[in-house]
Amino acid sequence: MLNKNIVNFIECNSEYEAANIVLYGAPFDSTTSFRPGTRFAPQTIRNESYGLETYSPYQNKDLTDIFVFDSGDLELPIGNTEMVLTAIEERAAEILKDNKIPFLIGGEHLVTLGAIRAAVKKYNNLNIIHIDAHADLRDDYLGVKLSHACVMRRCWELTGSGRIYQFGIRSGEKSEFLWANQGHTYMHPFSLNGLKETLEILKGKPIYLTVDLDVLDTSVFSGTGTPEPGGISFTDLMNSVIEICTLNEVIGCDVNELCPVYDQSGVSTAAACKIIREMLLSLSKTGGYNNG
Repeated sequence: MLNKNIVNFIECNSEYEAANIVLYGAPFDSTTSFRPGTRFAPQTIRNESYGLETYSPYQNKDLTDIFVFDSGDLELPIGNTEMVLTAIEERAAEILKDNKIPFLIGGEHLVTLGAIRAAVKKYNNLNIIHIDAHADLRDDYLGVKLSHACVMRRCWELTGSGRIYQFGIRSGEKSEFLWANQGHTYMHPFSLNGLKETLEILKGKPIYLTVDLDVLDTSVFSGTGTPEPGGISFTDLMNSVIEICTLNEVIGCDVNELCPVYDQSGVSTAAACKIIREMLLSLSKTGGYNNG
């Protein structure tokens, strides 16, 4: 059984047996292609979460009324990317084995690959909803295949074509957009348009949600390693993750790419905390995906 972390995300202090959601952090940024520092996000998010209210007026729900276990950050062997991904996979697999929802806080976006490796072993028909500014579909970045710039390409190798739904994408090489449009992924560039139709398509199918916070416009989220102007609003992202996470089909999720050192005002961290709070409250529904 996992051990409870000393410093938890606000009110995420239930016992493991009682929880249906388990937080775990992956403080890793060794493949970051521009500005490093996302390894500091999980602990910063926990610390700053105490600036939030536990109550969400958006959903009329309170963190004090749900059961979330915070298992803390993984101790990752920085310098060995494959070992890092294995550690993330093992933690996600342990949580999934107990029929709980693994909620990963990154870290750079490559950490998602470890969680997806675990998820596809339990759900061979897994679908991924990917919200991001960047396509992350390169086959390699400067000859490296395990890079945050390649994470969705590596995930595609596990799921196959037609299982990855991308939203908010506004940056990438021309070849990434061409590759996506050849039927490998369903890409919805620039906005979250098409999400409702996608959720109808995915009814009854297991979903993993991965949120790269740089999908937000830089005017509201400057604290990231790869800022990309022209993004979506905080309210649009919040409403969308609530809509997705309310579904019983969501079997796991992550939030990543906060780089707190690049926003000393703390606004970006506050945005990350609030998105996580709303996701946790949405995921706390009764029921859950039926793997039978």
